[in-house]
Amino acid sequence: MYDVVVIGAGASGLVSSIVSARRGKKVLILEKNKKVGKKLLATGNGKCNITNQRPTFERFYSQNPKFIRDIFEGYGYHSIKKFFKSIGLELIEGKEGRVFPMSLQASSVVELLKVECEELGVKIICDSEVTRVLKEESSYKIRYGVEEVESKSLIIATGHLSAPQLGGVDFGVNFAKKMGHRTIKPFPALVQLTSPLKNLERMAGVKVDSKVTLKRKEKTIQKRGDVLFTSYGISGLAILDISRSVMEELKHCSEVTLEIDLMPKMSSEQLLSMMKKSLVKRSKKPITIWLQGFINKKLIVPILKPLKLQFLTVGAISHKEIELIVNMIKSFKFKIDGSRGYKGAEVATGGVDTREVNPKTMESKIVKGVYFTGEVLDVDGDRGGFNLHFAWVCGFRAGESV
Repeated sequence: MYDVVVIGAGASGLVSSIVSARRGKKVLILEKNKKVGKKLLATGNGKCNITNQRPTFERFYSQNPKFIRDIFEGYGYHSIKKFFKSIGLELIEGKEGRVFPMSLQASSVVELLKVECEELGVKIICDSEVTRVLKEESSYKIRYGVEEVESKSLIIATGHLSAPQLGGVDFGVNFAKKMGHRTIKPFPALVQLTSPLKNLERMAGVKVDSKVTLKRKEKTIQKRGDVLFTSYGISGLAILDISRSVMEELKHCSEVTLEIDLMPKMSSEQLLSMMKKSLVKRSKKPITIWLQGFINKKLIVPILKPLKLQFLTVGAISHKEIELIVNMIKSFKFKIDGSRGYKGAEVATGGVDTREVNPKTMESKIVKGVYFTGEVLDVDGDRGGFNLHFAWVCGFRAGESV
């Protein structure tokens, strides 16, 4: 008989196991992948953006915002830093509050968490997909393969649907439903976006520092960063950051339009003045060549074609037409009709309704002895270490409570 069986050896699963074992609990981790921490290894492009120095409430999303405030009370950046120092991992701080392991290797995080588990006597069984959970009078019977174990309590740390190639599953959400929990319908977030526009390959491969704007009824959302044009649509950090809002909007319509400022460091007036000064009267140079002095050549025809200016020469262009070109560069319209799905997503929204989970303990309010942690819950955060911060805090709460 175990005190705790943790289903899932990701961020929250490993931390909750360590905290439980430090309290003298007998802990077993069951992980469906062949190795622990598979998703963790891929975070931050392999560097593991482990948390953020400023995990403010507005960087997280849930249908129950009060849960976010309650769970983070008393657990800021320094709580995370102290925990990782206790297992021998030093942290360094980067831009925009992002925090990384000093080694800049996600593998360091996974290895140190795994070794800490082993030193505390936590048993880890990989390649062991849970196929059945039965509730007994005061315990749970968990079957994986042909084996079965019994435990006083369960921590469901299985993650959610994002990145199925790294082990993303809906086991935890389905388990919660069977236990009587309400769940919030998910959609992919921090994800690349697709477009119905034709001839996207003309722009494919172009990366531009941009400001991206989505105009919604209730408010205008803007994100700044690189934008990568692709054969399927659009990607880049600014697109990942705005993707959640886009996907929310696509619930109500088949298409949305993003406005992309391709030259955010320069005002319209500055760009207009620069272009006017570069004009040479009576020049027979094609406008498509002239514009290469200002912008990536792959973007020129997509900018000029809607204005029907692609065949003009520099000597024939009017000041009014230059203004139209400037407006197009500063507000390049790009239609979006969907996303690359969970395979391309860093997180999945939705999950177990947090109104039915105690934010101080992570225990289900519906079923005694069951705890939910991490992405399986209806909480997701912005890019920049926020989702892992939430996972660690869940792990602390559950580990201290089981």
